[in-house]
Amino acid sequence: MNVSVIIPTLNAEKYITELIMSLKGQSLPPFEIIVVDSASGDRTAEIARERGCTVITVDRAKFNHGGARNLGATASQGEVMVFLTQDALPINNNLLQNLVAPLTTNPEVAASFGRHIARSDAVPPEKFARLFNYPDLPMIKDKEDLPRLGIKTFFFSNVCSAIKKSSFEAVDRFPERALTNEDMAIAAKLVFKGYKLAYVPEAAVWHSHNYSVPHYFRRYFDIGAFMSSNEWFKGYSKTESEGLRFAKEQLLYLFRNNYYRWIPYSIALTLAKFVGYKLGQMEDKLPVRIKRGLSLQKNFWR
Repeated sequence: MNVSVIIPTLNAEKYITELIMSLKGQSLPPFEIIVVDSASGDRTAEIARERGCTVITVDRAKFNHGGARNLGATASQGEVMVFLTQDALPINNNLLQNLVAPLTTNPEVAASFGRHIARSDAVPPEKFARLFNYPDLPMIKDKEDLPRLGIKTFFFSNVCSAIKKSSFEAVDRFPERALTNEDMAIAAKLVFKGYKLAYVPEAAVWHSHNYSVPHYFRRYFDIGAFMSSNEWFKGYSKTESEGLRFAKEQLLYLFRNNYYRWIPYSIALTLAKFVGYKLGQMEDKLPVRIKRGLSLQKNFWR
């Protein structure tokens, strides 16, 4: 299958050269690389063009996660679209081959996503998050797993994912105006359409962030708002119980590995996520100026 790689970018000069060169050195080379750039103020677009990428420029004020990726998908010519973020670097030259493999060997698998491995500079809570969410065991999920997995059936990450273009079109693409979690939304649409999703730990990228507590508060406000505006998720959601399990296991991980000084940060992080998520669920009751102040995606609330 021909593979089109689609990468949304914003001021990605720090990452873009290494990422493009890594993609061009893959054992399964991409048919094309499409960069959807939000009018970067650095040399991102120039570097991408110099290295043979197709560059689509979008108005930064109008950017949203679903719409930008749909633009790249519309321009793509490959049978499979691989979505990466600008700071997700393949750990080896077999990423694309491993990621696409389930789509070529199982006709029921419409999409796959890879493993995130924390970078060497990741703080201990971030290392744990990668281990918790991205284990080393492969998995194939479909709607038969809903009673067992609940909303985790739709867990899917566009940091490193692949989707058959035919299946992508069959479920009407990403939500055109998505605040966040556009990957979860399309995963759910694929599952309900009868397709399967594959998690491929052999397809791994270096990807982690040492974000602040306020950043996570804003991120979880957006997630709460997304869940509130997608009522149909609620029947499958055990988000709060899953969050509690994560918090407990994170504390145990920090304690067992003698990361004692990170325990207060972990507790503050858990509280920030919980409060942010709850406020996000109430977004329909909040004035627009308040929502803009609480959200990471401020332009979404215009």
